[in-house]
Amino acid sequence: MQSQEITNNTQGWPVCIGHRGAAGYAPENTLLSIEKALALGADWIEIDIQLAQGQPVVIHNRRLETTTNGMGLVAVQDSLRLRQLDAGQGQTVPNLVEVIEHINRRAVLNIELKAPGSAQAIVPVLQSFLDRGWKSEDFVVSSFDAHELQDFAQAMPEIRRGWLIAGIPLDYAASAQALDAWSIHLHVDFVNTKLIADAKARGLRVLVYTVNEVEDAQWLLDQGVDGLFSDYPDRIRAVIDAWVPEKAA
Repeated sequence: MQSQEITNNTQGWPVCIGHRGAAGYAPENTLLSIEKALALGADWIEIDIQLAQGQPVVIHNRRLETTTNGMGLVAVQDSLRLRQLDAGQGQTVPNLVEVIEHINRRAVLNIELKAPGSAQAIVPVLQSFLDRGWKSEDFVVSSFDAHELQDFAQAMPEIRRGWLIAGIPLDYAASAQALDAWSIHLHVDFVNTKLIADAKARGLRVLVYTVNEVEDAQWLLDQGVDGLFSDYPDRIRAVIDAWVPEKAA
């Protein structure tokens, strides 16, 4: 599959980010969910990475039971076994290569690292796509795990990194800056104006997850956040398209 130029609003801010694809409409982290998010106007697609026998696969939890008809730890599965599982509506658990090829630069891909060792596991995959003409700007790598982010930064410093937090640190956004992150990804229940302002003052992009209510989206945009993750990308797309920056607080 040949690389194509991104044609959606990936260079504009704020951005609409499909959470696990469009998890409110289709089985999360599947190609069907990703395609649905693209159709609904997502600028970015967010996915989760676990490792199956050391290979990066796209699934949120470390066990299969939550989102597939399988049982057991993802880490011990082989690719053949994963192909046999139903992740919902006949979908299988895709690997990272399949997801990147499916998106084909139609959106920025936000890859969240869930498993220990996942930073090193995705490096050869991403490098292979850069070698084929993809750009570093086509990807953002994020994690709650500071060690994984550091490992990835050492291996591929050209690709942007996002620091995920679920809380309000005493030092606000200083930890993200200490990690040399490009962005900070905040839980919608723990966002306040001081945290946003501190992140902005440090030159960080501010992205908020998971925003499914229109009222939340409107308030966050007025506070100057740069992107919203949502299970329902069409809702966020509509809010962003109708938002008037001059009204921002």
